[in-house]
Amino acid sequence: MRTLLAALRELIGLFVDDGSLALAILGIVALAAILAALTSGLWAGAVLLAGCLGVLLANVISAVRRARIQSAARATLQQRG
Repeated sequence: MRTLLAALRELIGLFVDDGSLALAILGIVALAAILAALTSGLWAGAVLLAGCLGVLLANVISAVRRARIQSAARATLQQRG
């Protein structure tokens, strides 16, 4: 049973590696769907494109900041050790 759960977690991890990124994209898709129902598809497409690109850019910037902090922490530990 543990093996099955571990395999299921790995499978889900292939699609949802970063939870905040996945939630933000789902929010953008939901907003675009609402706009598509209320307005023309062009506006919904524009929101979908701009929203997904914005979320992706924010996620990349966040990842770079985390990597820099981790790199600085490792360098500090190596200097002390």
